[in-house]
Amino acid sequence: MSFSKNLVYYKTEAEVEFMKKAATLVSKTLTEVAKMLKPGVTTLQIDKLCAEFVKDNSAIPSFYNYRGYPHHICASVNDVVVHGFPNDIALKDGDIVSIDMGVILNGWHGDHAYTFVIGEASADTMKLVNITKESLYKGIEKAIVNNRIGDIAFAIQEHTERKHKYGVVRELVGHGLGKNLHEDPNVPNFGMRGTGMKLKENLVLAIEPMINMGKKDVFTDSDGWTVKTKDGLPSVHFEHDVCVKRGKALILSDYTIIEAAEQANPNLTPSAVISF
Repeated sequence: MSFSKNLVYYKTEAEVEFMKKAATLVSKTLTEVAKMLKPGVTTLQIDKLCAEFVKDNSAIPSFYNYRGYPHHICASVNDVVVHGFPNDIALKDGDIVSIDMGVILNGWHGDHAYTFVIGEASADTMKLVNITKESLYKGIEKAIVNNRIGDIAFAIQEHTERKHKYGVVRELVGHGLGKNLHEDPNVPNFGMRGTGMKLKENLVLAIEPMINMGKKDVFTDSDGWTVKTKDGLPSVHFEHDVCVKRGKALILSDYTIIEAAEQANPNLTPSAVISF
């Protein structure tokens, strides 16, 4: 999702810790998803699991009713880029599904996403999944004090579009995060180095490459939310919550627990594990 509040907030160290707890709860919820995914599961079942897990952990699912969104998570399968509605269609072998979700914990938002591969996917699909995940970390490497938003954007575009000829979605971007689900600045996945807002310490960003196997072009379905690739080819979405620091960014969300569950589930093909 990408709605701007025209606000830039720098957090205190204590507030960053609160945000880390919120981001980690999203990670823990996605870990539960990784444990239950298999052919035959529906995204409505995933939605129910996530809503219950978040509420059981004294938090609020932040997507539900946000700007009228009717579900607790976004579940985007295959050619759906983002904002896919959960439904009762059974996932099948070879599907890829991005689960994007947010929580409000102690007044602070966590918001991130992970793309899972059900069963065995094609080599081309696995390459797209891994390159997109790699590009997320390429962008995070640039989320340091005195760099600019364009440095993050360029790093993602360089790794995906320029090196591998994938389509980088233009209409949807990452964003600031805090007591609001969407704050300024916007964080595109394309752009020029040295441009955009200068990054200062304790700015928290949701960095989220949305990368298409084919062309960059997308359209919004008749439900007003579901964004799909125009050419019908797969799209992949990964997202981390990141705090700008000096020298090295601080990742607030935690893929390691998701990856461990993913690797332990014989019904999933794990994506690359990337150290940071």
